[in-house]
Amino acid sequence: MAKTYWAQVEGIPDEAALERLRRGVKLKDGMTKPADARLIEPPAVWPRNPPIRYRAHIPESWIELTLREGRNRQVRRMTAAVGHPTLRLIRVSVGPWKLEDLQPGQWRVLGSPPELLQAASKPKRLRDKKHGLETPRHRRRRHRE
Repeated sequence: MAKTYWAQVEGIPDEAALERLRRGVKLKDGMTKPADARLIEPPAVWPRNPPIRYRAHIPESWIELTLREGRNRQVRRMTAAVGHPTLRLIRVSVGPWKLEDLQPGQWRVLGSPPELLQAASKPKRLRDKKHGLETPRHRRRRHRE
């Protein structure tokens, strides 16, 4: 399931840094999957408490990253690997659910989107290796040979 983040980073990433994020970045635990990455205008978000340290000589910018995997501290490690450490990180969507105008401390009840309900109602099918047929998981027998 895709997860979208807004990351405030040190410096202004050039196209080469964004392209590295798009292709995947080599981290200590292996290559990341390609991500969607783009520069965005500073979003209208709530103030951070405590505020991020201000440095007059180092500019800051915001990027939007969409990942399709979830490693520990992945966004922070990816932006650092391309030379732009993350200062602030906000997850704005997970799959079809979006943060939108929700403020810190607020919540709302979410229903299941129709596409997830439809996918959950279909039985998973597995290939029967012996006969080359697809069979529903609940009707599959294990053959010992």
